[in-house]
Amino acid sequence: MNYKETLTYKDISEIPQLLKNFELNIKGKELAKYKEVFLLGRGSSGNATLFAKYVWETYCGVISNIVHPFSIFNLKKKMDFKNKILFSFSQSGRSFDIVKCSKIIKDMGAKLVAVTNEKDIVKNDLAKISDWHILLSNSKEIPVAATKSFILQLWAVMKISNLLGAEFNEKKFSKTVENIKCVIENFEKIYSKFGWDAVLKSQIVGFVGRGPFNAIAEDSALKFREMARIHSLGYSAAEFLHGPVGAYTSKDLVIILSRDKKLTEDLILVKNKLNEKKINYIVLPAFSTDYPFNALDMDVFIKLVAVKLAVLKGLNPDNPKGLSKVTYTV
Repeated sequence: MNYKETLTYKDISEIPQLLKNFELNIKGKELAKYKEVFLLGRGSSGNATLFAKYVWETYCGVISNIVHPFSIFNLKKKMDFKNKILFSFSQSGRSFDIVKCSKIIKDMGAKLVAVTNEKDIVKNDLAKISDWHILLSNSKEIPVAATKSFILQLWAVMKISNLLGAEFNEKKFSKTVENIKCVIENFEKIYSKFGWDAVLKSQIVGFVGRGPFNAIAEDSALKFREMARIHSLGYSAAEFLHGPVGAYTSKDLVIILSRDKKLTEDLILVKNKLNEKKINYIVLPAFSTDYPFNALDMDVFIKLVAVKLAVLKGLNPDNPKGLSKVTYTV
């Protein structure tokens, strides 16, 4: 099988046009009053909420709290969510625990914004109970691993940022679309510059990034696990140095995700520690200079790497064994 024949590759190839088509159907005046928000999601959607936390707190000055459903499901005392807003991310809109948790929080007074990729409201339980529904696209995602829907979630976060007080120039949005298109078209050329064969020989693969790139590290590791069955983990730079680095050996590989050509101080510390322990690593610099938009370029590239590696291993990245598109958890 050629990786370009997979449904996952087809989905990734659609991303530039889907970003162009995206329309944010919520007005700034409806969000401007909120200086504190709550975020909910699982899996890739959970990683998108981490991205939102970094961006909204840094560029909007909006406190962004990530909700853990366990606490909500096991409340001993009711909490007050009046005049609060909850953004619930779910690709399908049918994740049972996300819908249930969202309803409980809404019943405690919160306004609810559903961020999904399911246009059929009949099938979209989350959208049904929401005050606003942000539809990511009209293009259904069939493969198990979230690729285009994840990028669209990040794109929605960036668009919402301007409603919450950020001042991202619209030219950066259009430039990002072109950058992603360039990464897709030149994937093989970029791929050949790095020693990706080392991934297949490694026992553990770690992804390290900071800020918004931490969210990319987390989701990259998830996609390597889902599509290529590679034991992989994502970390922030500080988190990695606070213990996990001690478990890595010369049989493992660490991929450092950098926002610039030049490593920041904390990523230099990671690199130095890896050199000290003789652990293999790859430094993957951003493909463009528009931070934090360049986190999206990086994510698309790594998703393509995961697809290619899966096929090289004889696996079907579209339908990983033992996984399903909608996961039932409580």
